[in-house]
Amino acid sequence: MAEQRRILVVEDDVTIALAVRNRLAAEGFDVRVAGDGQDALVQYGNAEPDLVILDRLLPGLDGLEVCRRMQAARPVPVLMLTALGDETDVLVGLGVGADDYLAKPFSMRELVARIHALLRRVERAAQLAAEDTVIRVGEVEIDTAARRVFVRGAEAQLTRTEFDLLRRLAERPGQVFERDRLLSDVWGFSEAAATRTVDSHVRALRRKLGSDVVRTVHGVGYALVRR
Repeated sequence: MAEQRRILVVEDDVTIALAVRNRLAAEGFDVRVAGDGQDALVQYGNAEPDLVILDRLLPGLDGLEVCRRMQAARPVPVLMLTALGDETDVLVGLGVGADDYLAKPFSMRELVARIHALLRRVERAAQLAAEDTVIRVGEVEIDTAARRVFVRGAEAQLTRTEFDLLRRLAERPGQVFERDRLLSDVWGFSEAAATRTVDSHVRALRRKLGSDVVRTVHGVGYALVRR
């Protein structure tokens, strides 16, 4: 019998927190709930969850600071919930270690799908890391085993999702990947409404690797630039 996956839900809205807890428990997860940032950090240290669902807006410590501290202590997949539609705010969340985000209001079906996809990505990343290969495209070097990226010899600090996206693009440098294909290959699901997720992560990659590393093909998708 497979080990039960543990999920920490950090949400100060009691109605949302209970609804998420009940649905995930019905899906077979071991669910813990925290209502604020300080409680979240305590439970994170005690429970060692496999995944965290984290509200962006929390009383006291906000979701960004909680995510930053969690990732510094022990990297974990984080799905951030946000009621904010500002692209800059999303990029900040991705920059502190969130792997994906979901805008409120959301459907429980979509939440569950995102969780399963994120957990599958973690498993797949571990398998790929065992291949122990180094990919070089122009001035970018990707160490797949160590999950480290260097640009002109300097290390770039990428999140789990940013690394997986870069690796996928680097497998076929110069080839244009459609957004829905990247969603399927990297995130593990494909929904037209979620293509903004790809755009946000590409913007984050450009901020860390250089604006000319990933090329946009308008109306189609993205390609890693070969130099």
